[in-house]
Amino acid sequence: MRRRLPLPILVAALIGGAFVVLPVAALVARAPWGRFGDVLAGEGARTALRLSLEVSLAATVLSVLFGVPLAWVLARREFRGRAVVRAMVVLPIVLPPVVAGVGLLEALGRRGVVGGWLERFFGIQLTFSTAGAIVAATFVSMPLVILATEAGFRGLDRRFEQAAGVLGATPGYTLRRVVLPMVSPQLAAGAVLAWARALGEFGATITFAGNLQGRTQTVPLAVYQQLQTDRDGAVALSLVLVVVSIAVLVALRERIMGAR
Repeated sequence: MRRRLPLPILVAALIGGAFVVLPVAALVARAPWGRFGDVLAGEGARTALRLSLEVSLAATVLSVLFGVPLAWVLARREFRGRAVVRAMVVLPIVLPPVVAGVGLLEALGRRGVVGGWLERFFGIQLTFSTAGAIVAATFVSMPLVILATEAGFRGLDRRFEQAAGVLGATPGYTLRRVVLPMVSPQLAAGAVLAWARALGEFGATITFAGNLQGRTQTVPLAVYQQLQTDRDGAVALSLVLVVVSIAVLVALRERIMGAR
């Protein structure tokens, strides 16, 4: 027999749920359904959607390419300062996005610690470019890949690797054919979360790469701009991101929240 929840807990839960659901419900209620197609078919919206996909997918690839090796090192190697490295890796998750953008400017901007050198010797300028938007999105999304994959590496029974070594497999072969396939669920979850995070990135992008239509203006930046002149357009584009976010959470609900 199920016990009834105490009334104060039930009331607090209902208020908390309503508080979370209300903004999304308001977007649905105020959505310009009559001109939804026209808004999304507009040149600015289509360009922002295309650019968002390009930036988020590129950021996800970079996050996996560099994040998985770092996760492996953090999970399997003991070295001095590992706790500090792990803290720095997680930092972009809790760092205010605007602060992340300022940090990127000071590091990779035209007068940055590394950015000035890149422009002087290689002619590479990341600020106010699509590449800069990708860098900003990668900075904030890579920790999700690292955390998920490192957890997979740590939870893996190392006897499988030892067995592969006994059978003559090289460390590289063992990593490719034994370890990575076994942690693929965690890697996939981290990659999808990183993609969703990159898709919704705003603060670091607008600070480091600017808000230039066709070059750095992704959907979140387009929403911010349209909110000043076309509220219906901002609502329509916001709903696109809401739908994508909900789809990601539903697809990964078992791994993220342990729910079925």
